[in-house]
Amino acid sequence: MGFFRWVFSILTLLSLCPTQFFADSSSLSSKGLSDFTQIFLNHAKKKEVFDWMVGIRRKIHENPELGYEEFETSELIRAELDKMGVPYKYPIAVTGVVGFVGSGKPPFVAIRADMDALAMQEMVEWDHKSKIPGKMHACGHDGHVAMLLGAAKILQEHHELLQGTVVLVFQPAEEGGGGAEKMIEAGVLENVDAIFGLHVSSSLPIGEVSSKPGPILAGSGFFEAVISGKGGHAAIPQHSIDPILAASNVIVSLQHLISREADPLDSQVVTVAKFQGGGAFNVIPDSVTIGGTFRAFSEESFMQLKQRIEEVIIGQATVQRCKATVDFLLNDKPFFPITINDKDLHEYFHKVAGDMLGIRNVKEMQPLMGSEDFSFYQKVIPGYFFLLGMKNETNENPALGHSPFFKINEDSFPYGAALHASLAAGYLLELQPRTTLPSEKQHDEL
Repeated sequence: MGFFRWVFSILTLLSLCPTQFFADSSSLSSKGLSDFTQIFLNHAKKKEVFDWMVGIRRKIHENPELGYEEFETSELIRAELDKMGVPYKYPIAVTGVVGFVGSGKPPFVAIRADMDALAMQEMVEWDHKSKIPGKMHACGHDGHVAMLLGAAKILQEHHELLQGTVVLVFQPAEEGGGGAEKMIEAGVLENVDAIFGLHVSSSLPIGEVSSKPGPILAGSGFFEAVISGKGGHAAIPQHSIDPILAASNVIVSLQHLISREADPLDSQVVTVAKFQGGGAFNVIPDSVTIGGTFRAFSEESFMQLKQRIEEVIIGQATVQRCKATVDFLLNDKPFFPITINDKDLHEYFHKVAGDMLGIRNVKEMQPLMGSEDFSFYQKVIPGYFFLLGMKNETNENPALGHSPFFKINEDSFPYGAALHASLAAGYLLELQPRTTLPSEKQHDEL
């Protein structure tokens, strides 16, 4: 409760200033949802706004930071919010920032961007290439931050349209660190009615979006196993217990979980992507470490897969006279829930995006085996996640996310910023009750 009391007190003080942050309901009567989606898009396309978003993104891209290390990124965000006069709370979940535009009173709706980079070397040669060896924004989070700041600017400059409060969630550690879960534990969703998020897509043209109601992204987890045998000379394997052979059998058997145990209509994945063992051509090592990820589209299938992964690794190692330990790395990489879009929010998103982009440019996406920690928010309140197109006509085979050759198309930024702003403002306008509570009750609720 203390989190939102702080919000209320800050915004109450700001409301006493000449620039008021509370909504003027009379101004809303002349503008409907379809009107201000275009107003917001036109605002986001202004050269000075577009150039400002691009500049922010390039600064972040040059200085990528991994999960829970986004200190400079967070500082940049706070500096821009200060310039806009947008109050915020910091630090949350180590480096997270939560800003507030509007009255500081209910209803509350949130829009979210992730901030972290990946531990990989950028291979794209351009003027704003990563300056940090071994770190790169290869998933578009730098663009996500720029678009959410763009939405903040739009909303702040049209604050008279807001019938409540928009919560700006700048989240750390999406890439496996479970930053969303930490933000929830810090109280950022207190009294928030709904949350929206987006991700850039290399496969969708600019000016298009895609999503669907229900499950859209898989639940995911990681595992690591150490298979121990007995090392020795490669020329006399009978005196050794070979963990490499045991690990090889384990990997093949893990694939049988999908091909022979999973329902073919129930999408599941097990991938072993890490195999470390030995350093010489003629020495059998004492142990081998393997690791990977597993995915599923139902919680029941996910937990069954987890159980069988452990059983297969230990069982197959035993067959080869080895011992095995399995670690699901929950302290550092929590399991991600399935990303499930709220059905009512889908209808609303379809209307807002259709008004802005044209209904033909709002596509229904096919579910993907990728995962998103936005799903943690959706476990607590209704949430909606969508893909934002950024493919242009000359970019026929763009690199996908998590590639060292990944490039974000900055021309997509106005659409992302305007959609963020429109979804938030429109939610407050159309979907929330028009009741006025006594001020004391408003304060108590906060």
